[in-house]
Amino acid sequence: MEHDSASRTEHDKRAAAEAAVDRFFLPGMCVGLGSGSTAAFAVRRLAALREQGRLLDVSGVPTSRATEALARELGIPLITLDEHPTLDVTIDGADEVAPDLSVIKGGGGALLREKIVAQASRRVVIIADVTKLSPRLGTHWPVPVEVLPFGWRSQQQFLESLGARVVPRVRENGMPYLTDQGNRVLDCAWGPIDAPDALASRMAARAGIVEHGLFLREATDLVVAGPRGVEHRARPS
Repeated sequence: MEHDSASRTEHDKRAAAEAAVDRFFLPGMCVGLGSGSTAAFAVRRLAALREQGRLLDVSGVPTSRATEALARELGIPLITLDEHPTLDVTIDGADEVAPDLSVIKGGGGALLREKIVAQASRRVVIIADVTKLSPRLGTHWPVPVEVLPFGWRSQQQFLESLGARVVPRVRENGMPYLTDQGNRVLDCAWGPIDAPDALASRMAARAGIVEHGLFLREATDLVVAGPRGVEHRARPS
């Protein structure tokens, strides 16, 4: 049964990713390429369409070194935000999605680049399977917080003072997990978050906190797949 559930989740992740690419990537666009397992399906879909002779003039900005490596392997043309500081659309995954399309991101550690790319995009499409839907952010997933290595324990104390249960992220070998920028990640479990805007402001004002995984207004669209098929939802007005 557990294997069937995992297979269903993978099927839904792929279905959401492919539907989003088919709908939102158009010829001539400069796009953001998200990170993580769901976003990887989107990158592979773009490559498959290119093999069919479609979207050959679409170029992408990767949100992580892992996505960059995958895109290069698949022959997708890459650009930088310095070359093209405004993107048409970004497609990316999420760890948790609330009804208002606010999301938690950063489970894969790419939250800083993901937020930079999202904020440089005219449209941000979140792709997910139904297990990522939540009544309120923090219900099922901690908030990743990227902090400078210098004085990181002081940031842990600060986040604990805000009510979080903080777990410094480590790799399988027990060594500290470091982002592409060489920073540490503190996974902060608050439980359901009553005032995400206030929490985001407190973290943004703290020296040493580089970025947090609360993406409160970046997403414009959600493509979600589940037992009822693939659905598109726009951000509530």
